Amino acid sequence: MSAPGLLLLDLDGVLRRFGPDAPVEDAHGLPRGLLDEVARSVVGPALVGAETDARWREAVVGALVARGVDGEVAASAVTAWSGVGEVVPEALELVRAVRGRCRVALLANATDRVGADLAALGLDREVDAVVTSARVGVAKPDPEAFRRALRVLQHSASGTLFCDDSAVNVAGARSAGLDAAHTPDAAALRDALLSRGLLEGGTGADERERAGGPVLVVLHDRDEAEEVAAGLLADGWSPCLVHKELLAGEDDAEDADWVVEVESGPDGRAATVHRPFLDALAERHEGFTTD
Repeated sequence: MSAPGLLLLDLDGVLRRFGPDAPVEDAHGLPRGLLDEVARSVVGPALVGAETDARWREAVVGALVARGVDGEVAASAVTAWSGVGEVVPEALELVRAVRGRCRVALLANATDRVGADLAALGLDREVDAVVTSARVGVAKPDPEAFRRALRVLQHSASGTLFCDDSAVNVAGARSAGLDAAHTPDAAALRDALLSRGLLEGGTGADERERAGGPVLVVLHDRDEAEEVAAGLLADGWSPCLVHKELLAGEDDAEDADWVVEVESGPDGRAATVHRPFLDALAERHEGFTTD
């Protein structure tokens, strides 16, 4: 099988990531999870280009106010929450390695602000093209989103590899005739590119898989540990058990950390294969990982 001529990547969760909402919510006295819940409930029109990103964020403020949040608090929270995120450096390294072999484009469920975000992050120079749901008028996982994106890119489905951290979006791409890989982290992305002939050489992931064993994500706050465990479990990680662990040499339960035990990733491979992703996840919550 010949290597694909187009690598089509999701943006958020693959090449860009955001920190947890909890610090913003805590600082503004909001229940955890409220920002994401409200934002998703009103984002539909902006995702398909029916309204602007600015109007969507105004709608988020309005929805918070309708839930009883003070108007100034709501506006401040949405402003603090509206950052551009950060680049996933391991994924960017892979993109740079692949660009010499094929075209690289983004297909993102995104509003009309994404161009400014990419420029702020320097990612506009790292890919050959960007297609958004706002531009084509349909969002992933609808197979029509992929068909319209390929028409914009003037490329065939059979010659395209699509990578996304969402298994649902991957299924949508396959329904449209694309080769698609579920890539919840940079290790999985690397494996997908290697297996399609877009990269050369072995992978450290193989050695980590042979090592086997669970990875423990150690956090200092019980609520954060439970939130992380629930998110991982929803994304297909297993078993995501949360338990208390006293620090070495300490007898006081106040000094306990909270551990999320992870044995396998969404692809069924050992959690050790995905250690870089789990390391970054723990770091975003001011924690660490251990075996």
